[in-house]
Formats: sequence, C-alpha cells, structure tokens
Amino acid sequence: MKDIVFCSNNCFVLYSAAVQAKNSENKESVPSLPQSPMKERPPKAFHQYSNNISTLDVHCLPQLQERVSPPSSPPIMFPPAFEAAKVEAKPDELKVTVKLKPRLKAIHSSLDDCRPPSKKWKGMKWKKWSIQIVIPKGSFKPPCEEEIDEFLKKLGTTLKPDPVPKDYRKCCFCHEEGDGLTDGPARLLNLDLDLWVHLNCALWSTEVYETQAGALINVELALRRGLQMKCMFCHKMGATSSCHRLRCTNIYHFTCAIKAQCMFFKDKTMLCPMHKPKGTHEQELSYFAVFRRVYVQRDEVRQIASIVQRGERDHTFRVGSLIFHAVGQLLPQQMQAFHSSKALFPVGYEASRLYWSMRYANRRCRYLCSIEEKDGLPLFVIKVVEQGHEDLVLTDTTPK
Repeated sequence: MKDIVFCSNNCFVLYSAAVQAKNSENKESVPSLPQSPMKERPPKAFHQYSNNISTLDVHCLPQLQERVSPPSSPPIMFPPAFEAAKVEAKPDELKVTVKLKPRLKAIHSSLDDCRPPSKKWKGMKWKKWSIQIVIPKGSFKPPCEEEIDEFLKKLGTTLKPDPVPKDYRKCCFCHEEGDGLTDGPARLLNLDLDLWVHLNCALWSTEVYETQAGALINVELALRRGLQMKCMFCHKMGATSSCHRLRCTNIYHFTCAIKAQCMFFKDKTMLCPMHKPKGTHEQELSYFAVFRRVYVQRDEVRQIASIVQRGERDHTFRVGSLIFHAVGQLLPQQMQAFHSSKALFPVGYEASRLYWSMRYANRRCRYLCSIEEKDGLPLFVIKVVEQGHEDLVLTDTTPK
C-alpha cells in the first residue's frame, strides 16, 4: 500500500489507504507517533496533524474539487515545509505540521454596514439605459398650421386674437394675392382705385425707373404693355421683365423669372437662362429686399376726380384716419350759402374718423361727421360712437 497526500484549505494530511477500515474500531485512543528509529510496521497506523489552534483526529477526508481561482488573484505559494515533508516521507512513520494563519475579523463601522460586500460587486459592470424611438417607415405627413389651429380650437387651451381677414388684393402684374415675401415680390403698392402692384414686380419692369426720392415712374405704361405680353414660364398675361440680351424675346413675370433661374444684376438688368453667363458673376444680385421708401408716382388730383365722378361706389376711399362714405351734392339754389372761400359744404356729405376719446386717455373712438340742411343753411353734425357709452351728438352751424 502506498501513502497518499491530500491538500484541502491549506491543511495537508498524509494517510494510508490500507488502514482506513481499521481506524473506525479504535476511535478513542490516538497515541502520538513514536520518534524511535525505524521498526516493524505496526498493525495500526495513526495519523495526526497539528496547528496553532487545536489537535484534531482525522479519519477520512472527502476528495474536494479544486476551486478555480479568479485570474486576478495571485498564485498560491506553498510553504517549504510541504516539499520537505514530501521528500523526507518515510513508509513507517510520518508527521506533518501545518501552520494556519487565523483570519482577521473585519470590524465594520456604522457607515460600512450599509455597504454591500465587495465580493458581490466584483466582476460587475455598469450598464447605460438608452431610449431608442423607432419611427415606422411610411408616408407620414406632418400636420400643417391650419390643422394645428383647428385642433387647438377644439381643445380650447389657448387664447388667440381674432383671425386677421384674408387679403384679397391682387397684383396687376403677377396676379398673386396679398403682400409677397420681403426677398421676393415684396409689399403691395397702390396704383389706382383698387389697383395694386408688388414693389419688385413694378420695379423690375423694363419701362419703370426709380427717382432719387423713391418714386416709380412709368408703372401705368408697363401695366398697359403687360396686358398684351405672355410669360415664357407660366404662359399667363402680365409679364413685363424682359431679357436684356439684344433681339431676345423672352419675357417673364418677376416671380416666374426667379423660378426659371434667370440672372439679375445690380444695374437693374436681367438675362434669361439661355443667355446668362455660366458660374457666378461679380455684379449678380441675389437679394431683392427693399427697405427704403418707394411709392408709385401718380396724379392725385385726377385720381380723386375719377372717384367723385363714379357716383355709386363699391369701394372705400380713405385718407389717413378719415374714411369717406358719401360725397354729397349741391343744387344750384344752394351754391350761394353752402360754400366759403376755401371749401364747399355739400348736403349729404358723410365721413368717419378714428380720433382720441374725450372720456379716456390713451383710447380712441369713432366720430361720424355729416352735413345736413336746416333753414337754408348748412348744419354740421358730429356723432361720437364709443363702446360702453351712449352716442353723443354735437351740432353747430360752422365746421369749427
């Protein structure tokens, strides 16, 4: 029989396989191994190991599986006593002495009690939590502003001012409604009674030029020519921006010229896509915003006379804060008493004006002014219309 050495938990035991069955009979008496020289093999073999804690009688130790140490831990260094015991092992008597170091008991303070053991956190890694929004592929159309406004109206969660009335004014050149973009057709300018033109549509017409004071000349002449010219891009009438190349008959609306990628220059000339130079040009104009004072030059006296001669009017004539509702009339027998050296007082004249209130500061109200006849003389009537109060009527025989 051979002696077998087992190692478990830093404790080393050497025992004989032949006497393992006989150890169960003599459990009480375990004498120490003699220190005398080698004699005959005793019938019974007793084994003992000692440490610094106590002396134990070991009869049988189960074979334990080896634990795989983590890669970060240092390798276990065996004491030199193990090698000496293995080399000097004798078949008759063996004595192995193993010293075990007592484990130090960790003293936990009140702050460390709440912390988990370090072994539980060993090898763990922090993970980041991320949110990923997946939008399914398909024809998704974002809601427009009108749909959002209707949805907010149904909810009743927002306070909005009254909607601005739609601008139905049309440009006589490009036929688009309302004011245009600043870097485009720009704002509408009044040409005549209910006749409007965009600033850049009139400015970039071939016949029109601008004075130093900001007046646009020959706008009416360009409008009359545009009524007979068809645009090369949209094929509609009103085109007045011609190509500056000699003998080129291409003509566009100002907005259509931008869409057709015509080239505009700082000297107020334009070249169509067929004749424009390739690449960029030093004198090329790419920004069309006009912030200076610009107006259409016209004969105001003739314009007012045409309004008066129209009789029944479907339009409102306004000068500043004064709005005319009716011009009135004078009969031949009334001419003597219904005029002065500076003005006429036609009977039936009616106008309204927005002016400062007589009751509240920083508030305006409406004044209705009219001329009536009383005892063959003019009677001037002013009716004050103010919200929250009854109408106040003021009368006198003179306009002052």
